[in-house]
Amino acid sequence: MRIHWLQHVDFEGLGTIEKWVGEKGHTLSCTRLFAGDILPELDAFNMLIVMGGPMGVHDQREYPWLQEEKAFLLRVIAAGKPILGVCLGAQLLADVLGARVFPNKEKEIGWFQVVRACVVPERLASVLPVQQTVFHWHGDTFALPEKAIRLYSSAACVNQAFVYEERVIGLQFHLETTPDSVITMIEKCRAELVPAPWIQKEKEMLAVEGEVFVEINTWMSALLDYLAQQHISFTLS
Repeated sequence: MRIHWLQHVDFEGLGTIEKWVGEKGHTLSCTRLFAGDILPELDAFNMLIVMGGPMGVHDQREYPWLQEEKAFLLRVIAAGKPILGVCLGAQLLADVLGARVFPNKEKEIGWFQVVRACVVPERLASVLPVQQTVFHWHGDTFALPEKAIRLYSSAACVNQAFVYEERVIGLQFHLETTPDSVITMIEKCRAELVPAPWIQKEKEMLAVEGEVFVEINTWMSALLDYLAQQHISFTLS
């Protein structure tokens, strides 16, 4: 299977997703939007992953490639390909699906729990834990797109994840996180670590035990397996 991913800044990579790709024997390609790379043709990949970044979905004046990226995402959705959006990636998916993206009441940075919605699609239920401590780094959030289903909420943010037509998943939080990626985020975005109700201190973020990383990375692999199966199902239908 051919996996393509979109990168918005050089310091936000795939994390544990890259390990999943290798273990499954898939191929991997990337568009570095910040570097001016050209977006691929739709027949060049089977599944798309849209990663995060510090910019917002409306920052098109500063980042003109956002407009082209949004048009590309609409074409990928229309083509029926499975898509995973993480943080900014989720906000971009919500935006192109017609939902409002806006500043959340509180920035959410650090390790906080998300809780599963009361009703989720049956095919997804087995890969969605009821609750889990996950890594966050976001100031914006989104309304639910029409026909999308909320998957998770947190105490600080109502819409933490959604699924659209069973094959487009947006996650506000980061399941791909590794100990190294937490360190990198802190180093690159330390200016955002100001006193606030839902912003942890650096020491708190770095004190998380390895078991939590195993749990969220395992969850990410399960979601990617699910999306890969959506590609197979769509191809056979």
